[in-house]
Amino acid sequence: MEPNDQPREVKIFLSANRPNLLAGGDRELVLLAGLLASALIFSVATVWAVAVGIAAWVFSVAALSRMAKVDPLLRHVYVRQVRYQPYYPAKSGIEAEATEVPKTWQ
Repeated sequence: MEPNDQPREVKIFLSANRPNLLAGGDRELVLLAGLLASALIFSVATVWAVAVGIAAWVFSVAALSRMAKVDPLLRHVYVRQVRYQPYYPAKSGIEAEATEVPKTWQ
């Protein structure tokens, strides 16, 4: 048999690589906004609460969809940045305090 000189091709399906979006925004955050709006509506149970709850949900979904258009994985990047913040302290400016060097490095 003759070896195949062609490189191997692998099909990458677009549906397997898309971020999970619901109503154009991050799925978990849109569902959380809906949960909070429905909790407001059912806990207060007035016409004004329904109006405020629906308005809050519409505005939050609009903001979340706009955020997802910029970067669909923005929430994951923010959570990782908050988690790693103690390891990489922010320093800027001339008057910023320098971080302490661990004693094992000296």
